[in-house]
Amino acid sequence: MDSADIFMQFISAINNHDVQSLTALMTTDHVFVDSVGNRAHSATSMEAGWRSYFAMCPDYWIRTDYVMMEDGVVLAVGEAGGTIDGVSWRTPAAWKAVVRDGKVMEWRVFADNKPVYEILARRQQ
Repeated sequence: MDSADIFMQFISAINNHDVQSLTALMTTDHVFVDSVGNRAHSATSMEAGWRSYFAMCPDYWIRTDYVMMEDGVVLAVGEAGGTIDGVSWRTPAAWKAVVRDGKVMEWRVFADNKPVYEILARRQQ
């Protein structure tokens, strides 16, 4: 399988909220980087991270419109969305995956998280 196939399997696992498949697709030294630069290291920590995110946003989804690949790096643009606390949101997004030996070594998200932050801010009021 090429890097684009691995990337699409990762997207499918996200859209299916299949944490077991996500974890299996990550290298042990996996790095997740969110849109503000926060980093999480290791497949084990991201297994817990994905479970937590899917609990917060039980219908989270990703749609890719364009995917490009070169030398094990996959870039995609599209949209992400879901529902948090009963409030739907969606935002333009992009993703970068670095694939090594058939697994995702790095998953980086680029998105305007303002809609999510606004929903979460209501929790503090």
